Amino acid sequence: MKRSFFFIALVALSLGMVSPSVSALFWAPASLTDAAKAWVGSLDATQKSKGVLGYDAPQRTVWNFVPLETRKGLPLREMSADQQKLAMGVLEQALSQAGYQSATKIMSLEGVLRKLEGPGREEWRDPVKYYVTIYGTPSADSTWAMSFEGHHLSLNFVMQGNRVIESTPQFMATNPAELRDNYGDGFPKGLRVLAKEETVAFDLVTSLTDEQKKQAIIAEKALAELRGPNTPQPVDESAVGISFSALDVAQQKLLKDLLDSYCSKMLSEVSQERTALIEKNGWDKVKFAWAGPTKPGIGHYYRVQGPSFLVEFVNTQPDAAGNIANHIHCVWRDMTGDFNLPAK
Repeated sequence: MKRSFFFIALVALSLGMVSPSVSALFWAPASLTDAAKAWVGSLDATQKSKGVLGYDAPQRTVWNFVPLETRKGLPLREMSADQQKLAMGVLEQALSQAGYQSATKIMSLEGVLRKLEGPGREEWRDPVKYYVTIYGTPSADSTWAMSFEGHHLSLNFVMQGNRVIESTPQFMATNPAELRDNYGDGFPKGLRVLAKEETVAFDLVTSLTDEQKKQAIIAEKALAELRGPNTPQPVDESAVGISFSALDVAQQKLLKDLLDSYCSKMLSEVSQERTALIEKNGWDKVKFAWAGPTKPGIGHYYRVQGPSFLVEFVNTQPDAAGNIANHIHCVWRDMTGDFNLPAK
């Protein structure tokens, strides 16, 4: 049984000084389906009108990662403490332990942003302003879906019974990307929630020879943002950059490690299926592209793409304290169709 964690206290979390990963143990369901059924069963009629929609509801393919006044689903802050625990149980069952820890850290970074931005930002920087939506009826013999979303987090799943058949878009972000000061328990100076997604990419690009860089670097200036953010399907463009086959053995391992930083946040069976599909299509069809300078502290962007997937990462924005290139957005998307829909 996975160890399950939640918030020690909503008041402390809203101040950004408590991480969800350090809270008390609570009941852990046997599967994502069981967790979703338990959460749905805890809701009253008003809550269900927000948190439970039809599988074909148009809201299912709407996703966003910027702070919004409201969005689809039922927010944690409109749930009782017991319902919040059940909701977080749904999220935990959908992710690996590493993924759950990253997601909850991202949520609690809202408290750090509130502290950095000062009074008046309480409504926008709220660690419990994250929304849960179930689409359809969770059961062992049905197709249904789930989303968990708020600022800097959008996780989307489609299930057939107890099996995850789609897990994209998988979006995570951090601001600050690296804490430049100590912000209390769980938030020490130097904390980097999405460290591997950035450091391994730098290791790879700086290992390239001058000839390899001619293939891999697609622009001197980084893209300002991910392409096609919030669109139902990823941008349908051919892969660019240096191919996997043009890398040496050590570089190929770095590229696989980079992809693992995304896949390892999902359940092991999801990660294994992603890898198997890449291998089926051929690693030689995977390309790595970089835009911007190849040293930290200046805006940079990379892309990894194969027939079945697209990874994009951008770090160009300043953090809330004004430190340049300290604000990460990154996403894994399905080139055969996000949300278990056919690609267009």
